[in-house]
Amino acid sequence: MLLDIPRFVKNSNLILGCHITGVYDVNRKTTLEDNNYELVRCWAESIAAKKLQGIIFHNNFTEEICKKYQNQYVSFCRVAYNAQFNPNVYRYFVYQNFLEQYLTHIKNVFVTDISDVTLVKNPFTDSYFTENTNTIFCGDEPKLLDNEWMKAHSENLRKKILDFEAYELKYAQETLLNCGIIGGASLLFFQFIKELCHIHQQANCNNHSAFTGDMGAFNYIARTVFNAQIKHGQPINTIFKMYENERNDCWFRHK
Repeated sequence: MLLDIPRFVKNSNLILGCHITGVYDVNRKTTLEDNNYELVRCWAESIAAKKLQGIIFHNNFTEEICKKYQNQYVSFCRVAYNAQFNPNVYRYFVYQNFLEQYLTHIKNVFVTDISDVTLVKNPFTDSYFTENTNTIFCGDEPKLLDNEWMKAHSENLRKKILDFEAYELKYAQETLLNCGIIGGASLLFFQFIKELCHIHQQANCNNHSAFTGDMGAFNYIARTVFNAQIKHGQPINTIFKMYENERNDCWFRHK
């Protein structure tokens, strides 16, 4: 994973996305097609339109596609997929590895889903971001943590994390947080990602269940370790799955 360091020094605010194809996605119930730029086009073009710096980590774009679509705002970085984790979880290890190498060159960072999230406004210049420096910003959903989907989604984690049921009970009436958008100052964000990867390594490795565990692990770490530092909802994201395509008062649009 070799990238242009001087470029990062100049552009210390980054938005990262990870696009893994050729592997069955249990959430989408399909296998994403290799080398299909259309799956990431909206994400990439939304970042370039705001003249921000974005990186697409991927495992199957050809060199030809990368050269065709890379520009002064969007870069491509090829990574080797680790089948020990499903794609939804593997991305956090990609981000952790990247930040381990380049943390000192990055001031602020967001990581987002790449096929259903687009940038609407520059978060890094918004006063809500600049005035909350010790904060993890994330997406959310119009539902509570205590819901049937999350209970099923967390089954694998509940069996392996001793205090998981206690966490579910304590935060049952709190808003369900969504890991499709996560960001903040790079050092704090790196600490968050390390905690998240540790949980996945310990409790979600070789998960062959029908659920990825990514939302369960994310909410668990967010609530039990970083709860006092979490901010979610307006102006970070549109209402999840409401397809608010006309809204322009949020940082990110999440389908």
